[in-house]
Amino acid sequence: MVELYEGSLNVPEILTRWYADEAEHNYGAYIPFVGTVREEDGIEGLSFDVYEPILTAWFEAWVAKATPMGATLKMAHSRGDVLVHESSYIAAVFSPKRRVALETIEKFVEDFKASAPIWKYDLKNGARLYAAERSTPISGAGLLGSNA
Repeated sequence: MVELYEGSLNVPEILTRWYADEAEHNYGAYIPFVGTVREEDGIEGLSFDVYEPILTAWFEAWVAKATPMGATLKMAHSRGDVLVHESSYIAAVFSPKRRVALETIEKFVEDFKASAPIWKYDLKNGARLYAAERSTPISGAGLLGSNA
């Protein structure tokens, strides 16, 4: 399940809840990834637009890949504004075996960066500016592939 939140993510609450949700499933590995907004180019933060139907389909395709390996995926992402040093993205893999979890989290996070229908804007001097130079067009998305 993809969890979407307005604004920054409460990392301790989300990770603790996910861990508690999966604690009885006999997993040998729990590998979270937390994405944090970096201070760069004078930005005050980032702002995100999410196209939920495509994001949900993308995530469900990943769940279908992970399930036969005995792995469980979880993901949370922000909509709207997230300030510098706050979190906008959390992903986690639970698996009986650490190798499955390690390989899956790496591939999942990289594919998310390349394929997820989420558009990023810089928050700078009180303005919301499309971050085209740090965005990746979505293959086959047509007009959804750019926001220029």
